[in-house]
Amino acid sequence: MKLSLNFLRDYIKVPVDMVTLGEDMTNIGNEYDSAKKLLEVEGLTIGKVLECEMHPDSDHLHVCKVDVGTEVLNIVCGAPNVRVGIKVIVALVNAKLPGGTIKKGKIRGVESCGMLCSVEELGLEHKFLKPEDIEGIAELGDDAEIGGDPVKYLGMDDEVIDFELTANRGDLLSILGMAYEVAALYDLPMNEVDTNYTESDDDFSKKFNLKIETENCSLFYAKKVENVVIKESPKWMQNRLIASGIRPINNVVDISNYVMLEIGQPLHYYDADRLGDTLVVRMAEENEKLTTLDEQERTLSVNDIVIADKEKAIGLAGVMGGLSTEVENDTKNIVIEAAIFNPVKVRLTSKKILRSEASNRFEKGLDPKRTLLAIERSCALLEKYADAKVVGGMCEYNTTNSDDRVLEFPIQSVRDILGIDVSNDTIYHILKRLRIEAEANNENIIVKLPSRRWDLQIKEDVIHDIGRYYGMDNIQGKKMILEVTPGSYDKFKRSARNKMVELGLNETLSYALIPVAEVPKYSTTGFEVVKILDPMTEERNALRNSLIPSLKMVYEYNKARNEKDISLFEIGKSFHKINGQYGEHLSLAALMTGVYTVGLEKKVVDFYVLKGVMEELLDYLGFKNRYSLVVEDIPAELHPGQAASIVVDGKKLGIIGKIHPNITKDNVYVMELNLEELSTANHENMKYKEISKFPNVSKDVAFVVSKDAKSSDIEAIIRKAAGKKLIGLEVFDVYEGVNVGEGKKSIAYSLTFNDKEKTLSDEEVLTIFNKVIEKVTSEYEATVRDS
Repeated sequence: MKLSLNFLRDYIKVPVDMVTLGEDMTNIGNEYDSAKKLLEVEGLTIGKVLECEMHPDSDHLHVCKVDVGTEVLNIVCGAPNVRVGIKVIVALVNAKLPGGTIKKGKIRGVESCGMLCSVEELGLEHKFLKPEDIEGIAELGDDAEIGGDPVKYLGMDDEVIDFELTANRGDLLSILGMAYEVAALYDLPMNEVDTNYTESDDDFSKKFNLKIETENCSLFYAKKVENVVIKESPKWMQNRLIASGIRPINNVVDISNYVMLEIGQPLHYYDADRLGDTLVVRMAEENEKLTTLDEQERTLSVNDIVIADKEKAIGLAGVMGGLSTEVENDTKNIVIEAAIFNPVKVRLTSKKILRSEASNRFEKGLDPKRTLLAIERSCALLEKYADAKVVGGMCEYNTTNSDDRVLEFPIQSVRDILGIDVSNDTIYHILKRLRIEAEANNENIIVKLPSRRWDLQIKEDVIHDIGRYYGMDNIQGKKMILEVTPGSYDKFKRSARNKMVELGLNETLSYALIPVAEVPKYSTTGFEVVKILDPMTEERNALRNSLIPSLKMVYEYNKARNEKDISLFEIGKSFHKINGQYGEHLSLAALMTGVYTVGLEKKVVDFYVLKGVMEELLDYLGFKNRYSLVVEDIPAELHPGQAASIVVDGKKLGIIGKIHPNITKDNVYVMELNLEELSTANHENMKYKEISKFPNVSKDVAFVVSKDAKSSDIEAIIRKAAGKKLIGLEVFDVYEGVNVGEGKKSIAYSLTFNDKEKTLSDEEVLTIFNKVIEKVTSEYEATVRDS
């Protein structure tokens, strides 16, 4: 919402400058993006051209003598319309314009002390400019005072604050709504809206048929004016429209837009002679055609509200009028529409057709009292600035309830909810400033909520408003007086996050929305893709089922910026739909590539580096010796020779592996775990044991086994045979070749033994070691490799 302070001053006397106003409004919850002058210029004055001669060294430049009141300046100008006698805008030396600072200098040998300006050079947006504003310098009227301020003379000495309003404050999408808010902020009186006009003795409602055939229209007023004269609107009106971001057209169109900005109620004008004597509000027929004001033929659906005559649709309710009843330069008689339509229907249609200032207001909700006010204000302005004759009578359809809503609640609840000791007098005074009627009923307070504030529905809404105007700065902080114990709601997730950070990975937060084509990837389970019905972009049109596509996008973003060493993880939600049921679960995913740095150690990332991260995490979370890697059920997006499923307590809870070379030629490794399932499984805190005082003894052995044998099965046999004195077991080599035989492979293990009570003798270690060899060779049909 662009707030013109000149527009606002029609209703209240603003007591502060624009920046202070913006900050004060922010303090009560109305944040602003910018506060600046309509024209950001300095050092301009009004001058009169006394002499104008051709430049001696140019066929298009002129050398001018310009009177600026205090002196006569020599200025070189190339505008085609410069001539003796006209009054102009002069940018003096050191003047600041959007295009830069004006300097004294020589143009083709002739000194120039300033510049004669066009309107375009003042920095006005291009859409507001007329051809003459661009093609030549501005020509001011005879009443322009030499030496005066040209910005003030043009009526553009305005200041604009651009507010970023919350969705529930549709009442602030108008000058009147802003005036209520600012008046309450500074406890100021407000001026009334001028709706005075004279109407004829005729009764329009007896000659015109209004038919409402849909429940999606709750209020509709129609009134007629005759003999309008279409011309340029007053300069002050044009300037207020420009400050509000709307391009002036002519007096009739400008009045429609002006009233919308002022009151907050969109209007629509129909050429009465082309409309006929009937107006119908109904739902469109499927595939019905309508040519809108932008000369585009639209194909409508049964969800669109249309305005129609006896035969066809002539406008899209709340969005855009039809071309067939457009007000044109020869229009004489106008039917004015002011209505309230279903905001949801208007939003859906406007997103399909065109989002506009009008549709934005319909979507947010309108005050039925202002609907009547707007049509009366429109008649008053049309009579005054378009020479219109207002016809008596008005067609009306109204199913709304505009009565003030009443709430009653204990006044003590204001103090309880806000947590502050605010007096009853202060509460009543704030409500009075907000123009909310309030009275006491024993220990209760009764408030009447005005229809313009439809965001106030329950007592907490009213109390929130009291708190806004009481001021956050006035609320004193207090120490908690209740006993607080640490929460455990997300303890497991926090433990996982802390461990991943400790392992040297960086956490990232990415979008849950990804391209629909990416959703099925990195998964082998059957599910339906959860698509967004109305996505903002096609790149974010479905909910992810895996976090890996999101991490891959982050990786690609960093790679494009020459970042090669990437180790990151994310904890977030994954989504699915199975048998018509929607579901979600918490996942942890990691992606590593390049060089991995942890502490002072650097390693080139490979499968085993990421596997080590996974093992450290699962051990820390309490799943030591309860997980394994199984080479089955591998997603197609992972390298078949460097990938596995992560199985915990016999259940697949994740995947790990290298991204397939068909997807990326880089060595990128990924992992994903179902953190939701892990958190609900029985897990113990990590146990810490005293380091043994006695030395370890290590033995290596290599078994030749079938090529299809799983190392995890062999490891289980080794652990069972060795017993508690085996404290370490690690694979350090896997070999396939002619030396081990066809269909065979060699797996080499390093076994570490220790006894916490004594130093193990060679005989004791050898006994255990031989038992391990005997068990593996007998139960797994293995042989010991000699070399």
